[in-house]
Amino acid sequence: MTNEQRQEGTILALDTSTASMAAAIVSGQEVLAEIQTLAERNHSVHVVTHIKDMLLKSGISDKDIEAIAVGNGPGSYTGMRIAVSVAKTLAWVWDKPLIGISSLEALAYGAWHRHSEDKAEQGNTLEGEQWVLPIMDARRGQVYSSGFSMAAGTEWSRWLDDGVRLMKDFVDLLEQRMAEQKGRVRSLSLVGDLTLHEQEAARLQQVGEAAGVTVRLQPFIQEGQWVARLGRIRLEAGMVEDPHTFIPNYTQLTEAEVVWKAKQAGEAKA
Repeated sequence: MTNEQRQEGTILALDTSTASMAAAIVSGQEVLAEIQTLAERNHSVHVVTHIKDMLLKSGISDKDIEAIAVGNGPGSYTGMRIAVSVAKTLAWVWDKPLIGISSLEALAYGAWHRHSEDKAEQGNTLEGEQWVLPIMDARRGQVYSSGFSMAAGTEWSRWLDDGVRLMKDFVDLLEQRMAEQKGRVRSLSLVGDLTLHEQEAARLQQVGEAAGVTVRLQPFIQEGQWVARLGRIRLEAGMVEDPHTFIPNYTQLTEAEVVWKAKQAGEAKA
């Protein structure tokens, strides 16, 4: 590791909110190591080993790590707790700043940059306002979703909070917003795992066509480097977390909690 890299600072990032365990070590603009595995049930078994492997591959130690960035959901209830627990422990043991990153934002940020790289390779420029809408399946026709935008000469910004929504309602919301901002939005990217919501995704394309908006369906799997890059932005803004009190963004009750609350409500009425 060079002195220049040390001066820029190095971020260790991880996210286990989806079936993909995404982790990376990023220094400045350089990705020193990155791992992406599709084994949700084994995240807890392998995450520490993967971190050790990345440190070894990078040729660095915990002393070279400036901060730890972690995707804090929303997403898999059990999954996101794994990354958050490991990140909190490392931040405490190594005495490093801890940065929480929306897993949905990291998904959107990565997909947007990948698409921008593809357009640049084709010699095209991105014009007008671009919407990036990440989704993760939340079962029963629901998705974890949010909304972000980017336009030439402007900064990445959020316009819709992370939340759990029926996919149908999410498409209705987007149709309404496109109507309200007609002519302003040039394109829209629906990103993430789209396989369980293809019907509503197709309807969104029809809605976009009617509004004069190009709708792009972009399957995308979480990549650790984007968690790290967003972590750098938050670190420089002084937006760090207390490792003792930091918790994931659960956004909704677990099935057990739903059943328990329904049972409690029934007993109260009896």
